[in-house]
Amino acid sequence: MNYIGSKSKLSSWVEEEIIKIIGDDLSDKTFCDIFAGTGIVGRSFKTKVKQVIANDFEYYSFVLNRNYIGNLKPIDNAQDLIEELNSLPLRDGGFIYQNYCLGSGSGRHYFSDDNGKKIDMIRQTIEEWLEVGKIDEDRYFFLLASLLESADKVANTASVYGAFLKHLKKSAQKELILEPAHFEINDKEHLVFNENANRLIKNVSGDILYLDPPYNHRQYGANYHILNTIAKYKPFKPNGKTGLPRYNRSSYCKRGEVLKSFRDLIEDARFKYIFLSYNNEGLMSGKDIRKIFEEFGKYDLVTTKYQRFKADKSENRNHKASKTIEYLHILEK
Repeated sequence: MNYIGSKSKLSSWVEEEIIKIIGDDLSDKTFCDIFAGTGIVGRSFKTKVKQVIANDFEYYSFVLNRNYIGNLKPIDNAQDLIEELNSLPLRDGGFIYQNYCLGSGSGRHYFSDDNGKKIDMIRQTIEEWLEVGKIDEDRYFFLLASLLESADKVANTASVYGAFLKHLKKSAQKELILEPAHFEINDKEHLVFNENANRLIKNVSGDILYLDPPYNHRQYGANYHILNTIAKYKPFKPNGKTGLPRYNRSSYCKRGEVLKSFRDLIEDARFKYIFLSYNNEGLMSGKDIRKIFEEFGKYDLVTTKYQRFKADKSENRNHKASKTIEYLHILEK
């Protein structure tokens, strides 16, 4: 899944740096990823630690983490369920088709008409199966995660959902095929939350706290609102050209609030080691972060360069650099 701030290319580096500090044997450690996003970093620790605690305020992120981290046992009829959902007949009237497809008259072009109808049918059926007891919660979140990732592959956007493209791009013209969101089997007992990080931090504790908060003013609730809409599937009146719902506005995306929220989080954290991923284009400066970390313990820093995320054409970007620097700030509290 294309994702702003995704650590898919950096997760191995993050893991290596954490192991350098903590050691190779993490089997008795609790690892908390409190701004989990798609859960890439938490997934890399799922089989290595005693417990992963994953959290994100956005519901689509909770769905992904509930599947990839919260699911532990094999789903024996997974392929049968996937095939049954793929074979559902299409019909008009669903929320996605009515509000986010051109043929409905909405003026919005996030999906082709057929793909919008298919998303509706699959999403409605998953909910019906849970209600009648055909599937349990593990299967429910497995199927929802599968739908989110499959829908994202045929979305008519430039990677994020802040706007749709005028004409269907090549990948958006393809038929949506529901593909299984396979997860790693595990005998641990992990926890997955859908809460405000600054509130949750007061109720969890452990050994390793990994932080990957939003870097800038871009609100995830706006950039990924379609995924939230599919995941929640609760009717609302879409607002404006892009069909936005009301969404959470994180203090970590506000220049006037981010430092206080961050300091409060670190103060309340009951973890021995804290690792913060942040890049050189963030709202908080390295100096600010170091100052806050040094209030609470021993500070260190490692960096790496990586290819920056692009969701639009280079000539239209505010930041022209093709690469950015990722900072991993380290606190031994």
